[in-house]
Order: sequence, then structure tokens, then C-alpha cells
Amino acid sequence: MRKIKYKKGRKVQPSILEYTGSYKDIVTELQLFVYNKADITEYHQIGVNEIEGNVDLQKVNWINTHGLNDTDVIQAIGTSFGADNFIIGDILNTSKRTKLEEYSDILFFSVKSLLPIESSDNINVEQISFLLKDHVLLSFQEKRSDFFVHIRERIRTNSGIVRTKKADFLLYLLLDAIIENFYITLESEEDKVDALINLIKVNTKPEILEHLEKHRDNLNFLKRSIIPLRDSLYSIKTIKDDNVFNSIEQENYSFFSRLHQKCLELLEQIESDLSTLDSASNYFFSAQNNKMNEVMKSLTVVSMFFLPLTFIVGVYGMNFKNFPELEWENGYFIIWGIMILIVIFMFVYFKVKKWF
Repeated sequence: MRKIKYKKGRKVQPSILEYTGSYKDIVTELQLFVYNKADITEYHQIGVNEIEGNVDLQKVNWINTHGLNDTDVIQAIGTSFGADNFIIGDILNTSKRTKLEEYSDILFFSVKSLLPIESSDNINVEQISFLLKDHVLLSFQEKRSDFFVHIRERIRTNSGIVRTKKADFLLYLLLDAIIENFYITLESEEDKVDALINLIKVNTKPEILEHLEKHRDNLNFLKRSIIPLRDSLYSIKTIKDDNVFNSIEQENYSFFSRLHQKCLELLEQIESDLSTLDSASNYFFSAQNNKMNEVMKSLTVVSMFFLPLTFIVGVYGMNFKNFPELEWENGYFIIWGIMILIVIFMFVYFKVKKWF
């Protein structure tokens, strides 16, 4: 999991922009979908100068950007749709938390998308930003991914109601796909935690505790990523109540309420999983203590067998002249017999008491 650290996106003044993410080798590419209920047009690897001429404000326009390295391209796209340098700087600065900002005619949404890394305990983090203005939705991804493949197919095949709705419904679908990634990540974490809990029952190696703590960090990171998203989605209700921002249709606010409800469900599940991790950690330490107690118990029982034998050997190891038993012809064998009888008696006694 990439740890997010603060890094200035604007070093000197707002006009100086810098991409702060990790995918600095990704070439910036643009993709444009122009559609309505009747038809659809796709443009791949379109240039910045070609966008304005191909945007049709009578239809829905989705401009998707892969790669944020070319800051001039990002700035040109944002500026052409009325975004100032502060918004563009937030698009490029991936260290900031999820946020929602409402302007007079622009809705800016920046969110973290999380997915598990295969064969690893780490989580992949990518920032995705959106600009919604009238019939235009701009999305900015740090790299190519398959988050929105099914949405593109729905648009192409005119499946569902997506082609009958405006750009705000498309924003809802994209956010819903990102939230689905949270579900996938959470399910992956739960599966790994369940496997660790089963492993604890037969193994109490310290490495297991390290894995438990790693997954605790992952769940807390998920929680920190979802909370601002939940708050941002709740803020859309304020936009509805203001009745000023017209890019979201009144009938579509309910869709964003569903996303808010999903965030609440995710947070509740994360709290439950964190409690499970606490229980697993407690079980781990209890299992270790029980194992240690069994070892100490075994050592104590063994030492108890040798304690009377050591006493007898110690007595007959003293250097006194008058030891009557030393003169006995079978004294050596008699002492051996007594010691064996003592051991047998103690063994039977401990067994009856169920001390081992």
C-alpha cells in the first residue's frame, strides 16, 4: 500500500503545477464519449485542441484522461471548462484527502480508489478526480485501469438508462464503480484475516501477529479513505437544498443518497472487521500463553520426578563415616528400587490428578 504523504503541488505560486503521484511514467491520453439516447460517438487519443470542436452541449460529453504527467494538457482541459488553477492543482496533488467542492457552475469531486494487490497484503491507491459542468463530465485517472469498463459497455450498447440521463447520472455510475472497489478490497481483507484466524489455531508464530497488524493498518486506511467520501456525498444534500447548482437533476439526488448509504455500510463492516482483528489478536496471545503454560507445566512435572531422587542422591553423597546402608550387601539395589517406586507412585498420582 502506498503511504500518502503531503507534498506541495504548487511550490512557488498557484500558476506552477506539479503531479505528485507515483505513476510518473504514464503518458497522458484523452478519450471522449459524446452520446444521447439516439447515438454515440467515441474519440480515442484525441488532442486537447480537438476536444472543443467535438463537444456537443446538446448531448452528454464524457472526457476521460489517463495519466497526469503532462500538466500543460491537464491545465488546458481544466481551463477550457472553467476550472481555476486551485482545482487543477488539487487534481495533480494526489496527497490530499477525498473532497467535494461546489462552485457556481462546476462540481469538483476528488476521490481515492483502492484495490488489493494480488499475492500481497498491500493495497493499490489511485486518485480519481471529476469535474461536472452542465452536460460535460471530466474524469482524471492517474493510469489506465478497468474500473469503468462496464460503464463504457453500457453506454456503447445502450444498456439500462444511462443514455437517457445527463452527465450527473454518469458521475453517479463512476462513483458507484469506485465504491465497488472498496467492497472488493474489504472482501479481500476479510478473506485474508479469516485465513490468519484459522492459522492461529494451529500456529502461534510471531509472523502471524505481524500479518494481523498489517491488515489492521489496511482496514484503518480503508476507513480513513471512506469517511471523507461519506461526508462529501452527504454534502450533495446541501447542494440539493440550496437549489442553486443545476448540473444535478433533482430526481438524481436519490442516487447519490444510495452511495452515501453504501459508505455507511462499508464503515459499519470495517468496524466489525476491526473488532474481529482485536479478537484474533487476543486469541493469538491467549494461544501463546496457553502454549507457554503447557511447556512450563511439562517442565514442572519432569522436575518433580527428579526432586525426591535428587534428595536421595544428595543424602548418600554426604561424606559421613557411619552410613549403615553402605555395609549392606544389596544396599545399592535397594536404593534403586526405592527410587523407582517413588517415580511410579508420583506418575500414578499425577495421572489421577490429571496434571499432565
